Amino acid sequence: MSVLLLKMAAQDLLNLNARRLMVPHLAARWRHFRGADASETERAAWAESLVSLATDLVAAGRGNVEMIVECAATIDDSDRPGGPRLIDVVLVGRHPEENRPSVQLVELKRWSGVTRVEQATANLVYVEGMGAKAHPALQLQEYYHAFTSDRGPFQGIEFECGGFAYLYNATDESVRPLLEVDAPTGSYARIYTSDRRQQLLSDLRSGFAEEGASSAAEILLQGMGLRNTPLLDAMIWSRGADTVFTLRGRQKQVADQILETTSKVLPDPRRPTLIPDERRVVFLVTGGAGTGKSAIGLQMKAELEAQGCTVMYASGSRAFNGAMQEHVGYGDREFRESFTYFRNFVTPPDPPLDVLICDEAHRLRDRSTSQYWKPEQQGTGPQVDELLAASRLTVFFLDEAQSVRPNEVGTVKLIEEAAERHDARLVRYGLREQFRCGGSGAYIRWVKDMLGVTAETPEEWVPDGLMHVEVADTPEDLERIIRGQAQAGASARMVAGYCWPWTKPQGKKKSLEPDVRIGDWHRPWNADSDSFCENDAPPSRIWSVHENGLDQIGCVYTAQGLEWDWCGVIMGEDMVRREGEWVFQRGKEHKDPTSDVKRVAAPGSFDPKVKPNSVDEDEFARLIRHAYHVLMTRASRATVLYSTDEETRAYLKELVGEVQIHGLRPTWENLPQEARRPHLPRPRRGWRGRRNRKGGEAHEPDLRLF
Repeated sequence: MSVLLLKMAAQDLLNLNARRLMVPHLAARWRHFRGADASETERAAWAESLVSLATDLVAAGRGNVEMIVECAATIDDSDRPGGPRLIDVVLVGRHPEENRPSVQLVELKRWSGVTRVEQATANLVYVEGMGAKAHPALQLQEYYHAFTSDRGPFQGIEFECGGFAYLYNATDESVRPLLEVDAPTGSYARIYTSDRRQQLLSDLRSGFAEEGASSAAEILLQGMGLRNTPLLDAMIWSRGADTVFTLRGRQKQVADQILETTSKVLPDPRRPTLIPDERRVVFLVTGGAGTGKSAIGLQMKAELEAQGCTVMYASGSRAFNGAMQEHVGYGDREFRESFTYFRNFVTPPDPPLDVLICDEAHRLRDRSTSQYWKPEQQGTGPQVDELLAASRLTVFFLDEAQSVRPNEVGTVKLIEEAAERHDARLVRYGLREQFRCGGSGAYIRWVKDMLGVTAETPEEWVPDGLMHVEVADTPEDLERIIRGQAQAGASARMVAGYCWPWTKPQGKKKSLEPDVRIGDWHRPWNADSDSFCENDAPPSRIWSVHENGLDQIGCVYTAQGLEWDWCGVIMGEDMVRREGEWVFQRGKEHKDPTSDVKRVAAPGSFDPKVKPNSVDEDEFARLIRHAYHVLMTRASRATVLYSTDEETRAYLKELVGEVQIHGLRPTWENLPQEARRPHLPRPRRGWRGRRNRKGGEAHEPDLRLF
């Protein structure tokens, strides 16, 4: 994923600056990417130079032009030795004459004057207080060649590109060496000073159209890996083809290294004379929500199957497996059966699988058990040992911050100890880049800080042009927003903390009880059923993808591992704000005498696995925090929050701040056409898009996934 600090139209950037939020946001992003605080000089430069450029864009009538601040020159610059080449600003819009994106790479300089260092050339100048500096055009030349190369973010799409340096504090006379005949030349070498401001405004008008900037910016963000194909859509397109996702940066490194090791450990049917390395190998890939763990796993599954390996994809998530089996794998038995659960390896396969991919390994249980199994079918040893015994090579994807039940024991330490018991070589990788939530690492950190998952003091949310947050006043308002976006064409769901009893479908009609009750607003949980219920309500395993799922409320167990464009999150009273601290509460229930249905007697958590007194207070608080962290990171464009508790709702509003309804709110109608990706229905029964292992062809799209 490419680096960028901020993406925003010029007019919105000025609005953000007026609220004194621009510089704090840039500083937080800088610290995230650079690992160090931005200097006071850097902060002052942002405050002065970005505002100057944005003001000129608005004055030129081009306030819609998108400003991409501190942008990496290529999609793989993050891994470049010495760090990424960061362009001060990339201006993105639509060319007024050519029907294609228009881009200007900009170097912003606060210099007020320069002198020559060498008489024979203007390539090097002296800046008072800073010493010898290269001519800005030389920097722009490097950026230009990288940005327009095959590795640049537009990757083959035709676009207009140029560049300029803006010395808004200087006059032509004070920087004469930069302008003379021996200065560097090229489409990227223009110099503007305060004397040339009118020329700059004229050139901005001739370089950018009044409209269309958001469409061009969307194309750029897609090329940078910040706008990605949803997981289920990508799988439907590929249906197991060799190429499912286009992996980026660290994702690609991890996948390539695992595949290379696999080729050494497993026998190659195409070269049977080669003797494979008989050592067992365990891969452990850690990373937060949205760092691309599932993308790597699913891509590896496709590639290894195409090579003739026996591969299964295991998970502890019923929602993830249900979506894959029932939605993506509809009518394709072989595909459906390749997805399974951790508990299904009590008896190891004979012969062992070549590869077992274990996603969401934080959901590993201590033992493999089921209320429907006979005593002799229950697991007797650690579940992790069963998984290691099932295959020659095992891959675990794990995020300890997503453990949401007390019986979920998957940790780095657990897998390390298991690998040692099995005399297996353990290879670890870490993922950090953020591909979910619109690529907004700032939003992910804000959620963690706000919930107290980290020890950092939460700060007011700063819109970054990648992710939108707002707080609804009522559950009716939240539903209106979410339904409106779903009806317009976006994917959207409502989810909630487990703060109400959950009634099983009632009677022969399998009617759903509206358990989630907030005042006069009542809605049912997603159906606790393996089949469809009254009014065609889908079973829980496909609630997340069925069109009728919008009528029910999901929870962490049916949402984990999945995503939608918009997500409405209802916080119940299991986690409320009191006197500047989070307070965690366990609920109590009573039976409604008129219906014999359980209702809330005392508000709080009703999760049967989390609320028992056997779960101590610290663990209870940790699990509740983690559950809301999962729920609040399911959206790719916008999260709408609502708390049933008035004090908590006021706290959320304080942290979210003033909501910018105009261009920053990514409603379906506000999105450019390039961003309106219709979500795919499940394939028709009998349609097979899988690649034939004996050489048949399959559609191989260039899809990117978080």
